[in-house]
Amino acid sequence: MNDVKNRISFALFEPDIPQNAGNVFRTAACLNTVVHVIEPCGFALSHAKLRRAGMDYIDHLELITHTSWAKFVETKPYDRLVLLTTKGDASLPDFDFRSGDCLLLGRESAGVPDDVHEFADIRLVLPMHAGLRSLNVSVAGAIAGFEALRQLQGLPSSNTISGH
Repeated sequence: MNDVKNRISFALFEPDIPQNAGNVFRTAACLNTVVHVIEPCGFALSHAKLRRAGMDYIDHLELITHTSWAKFVETKPYDRLVLLTTKGDASLPDFDFRSGDCLLLGRESAGVPDDVHEFADIRLVLPMHAGLRSLNVSVAGAIAGFEALRQLQGLPSSNTISGH
């Protein structure tokens, strides 16, 4: 395993919708980033089940599970914990990412509890049209992850650009 503290990573806090977790897994595999899953999950999380569900990107994913929030914090696989939230105090276009940042994504049904919200080093909001509640958690993660890697010149080289 590569040194995860020298890279951008994602952390899913107690994910409860498997399709969204799968989208984050696919995004992370394509962007060559690590995913931390903080349990409990609202679904069975196993490589065999993910593979059966058609998540063929699982073999290209560095997935690390943590049995609880306390275990994740104890392990501290990040330099800064950047929570994506609708209640942010920093805005994505104005934010400078650093290597070692971990993008924390809350549960789709409830976000993160107040103590986790307060624990985050940065609470980052993605601008969106007024009056709308929020972006899908996997979409928000993909946007922020791509921007972090773009800033840090860490985007994977692409072999799919054809010039057309």
